[in-house]
Amino acid sequence: MASTTSTVQSLITNSRFSSLYLSTNKVFLPSCQLLKYRFSPSSRSSCLAFSSLGDKKEAWDPMGMLSAKPLTFTGWNQNMRRRCQVEFPVASAAAADADADGLETEISEGHAKPSKSFAERFPALVTGFFFFMWYFLNVIFNILNKKVYNYFPYPYFVSVIHLVVGVAYCLVSWSVGLPKRAPIDKELLILLTPVAFCHALGHVMSNVSFAAVAVSFTHTIKALEPFFNAAASQFVLGHQIPLSLWLSLAPVVIGVSMASLTELSFNWTGFISAMISNIAFTYRSIYSKKAMTGMDSTNVYAYISIIALFFCLPPAIFIEGPQLMQYGFRDAIAKVGLIKFLSDLFWIGMFYHLYNQLATNTLERVAPLTHAVGNVLKRVFVIGFSIVVFGNKISTQTGIGTAIAIAGVAIYSLIKANMEEQKRKAALSAAS
Repeated sequence: MASTTSTVQSLITNSRFSSLYLSTNKVFLPSCQLLKYRFSPSSRSSCLAFSSLGDKKEAWDPMGMLSAKPLTFTGWNQNMRRRCQVEFPVASAAAADADADGLETEISEGHAKPSKSFAERFPALVTGFFFFMWYFLNVIFNILNKKVYNYFPYPYFVSVIHLVVGVAYCLVSWSVGLPKRAPIDKELLILLTPVAFCHALGHVMSNVSFAAVAVSFTHTIKALEPFFNAAASQFVLGHQIPLSLWLSLAPVVIGVSMASLTELSFNWTGFISAMISNIAFTYRSIYSKKAMTGMDSTNVYAYISIIALFFCLPPAIFIEGPQLMQYGFRDAIAKVGLIKFLSDLFWIGMFYHLYNQLATNTLERVAPLTHAVGNVLKRVFVIGFSIVVFGNKISTQTGIGTAIAIAGVAIYSLIKANMEEQKRKAALSAAS
């Protein structure tokens, strides 16, 4: 036994690791400036063993060799100790709990830091992707929607399909917890009902206009929406609108008037429906401000879609129901076939819901100024692509009028965004 002990001691003495010993001050690890480790459920208990908590210490250190201070090690030899000295703070139980599901954590400069996600490292790239998907889905929706109206001109029923597919999507998302459904009570239902009614009216009237005239012309008329918003703010809500904001709307009115006078696809049904849509969406904005809640935008939009569906069903049944049952469905199936007809209805509903949801998610990521520019550029994209895809012929005056209207919307949006930013800064200064 004595010989065995002496042999072991001799090996330790002659070994290059002879200077390894326990310390309560620092940990020195060679060639290591940054240590990454992972906590998994299986290794959680071993990680907790390094905690300074009393209950874990007794379980892991039966011989009492370690104190409540962090466990530390000191270099392999004197040369390496001088070359590299890195503190290795002991992981706390809180860090272990936070990272128990496998979240990668970096230990640097004595602090445990969760590694950044892709979105945190490249925010501009992610925001740009959101804008691209918003525009892309919007353009695809408008193109498919108009193509359906070419062989199935029933905008009230199509509006219902848009909402039915969207509601089904929301229900499936809630069932899998993406997102988790927020509860709704009677008070919130009362607040959201007028918002949903205006949403339903504006949505149906937009589709009536799309079915009656060219997509580009409908979007040109809908460029007047800022004018209705300003008028409602001034005369309904009692907010004072500066003269500069009113003047910026003059090009919008002039441009839309020029485009309407010479638009080849002009008819009163398309024009009046687009104007009603503008009014409805204006009041939707007003009621939305009154219905502001702590609920996230995804859940709010889902509830609005569900309530709006009930408002859209009656006119679709009473106005278009008899025609649909008599020859509407039969003619559409005869022209394109049952599978394509059902497929087109499904995809326009899916694209409608996704582009609206992406628009909400995108606008939450950017400043008001970027929001304003994004809305204007979206309308330019839709008008441009619809003209190219459908080959709509427009007169020179219509083209000039559309450009003037879009430019006016851009100026109005920039001025309003700057005003909102100044109000926000003033509020922050007053609070501080």
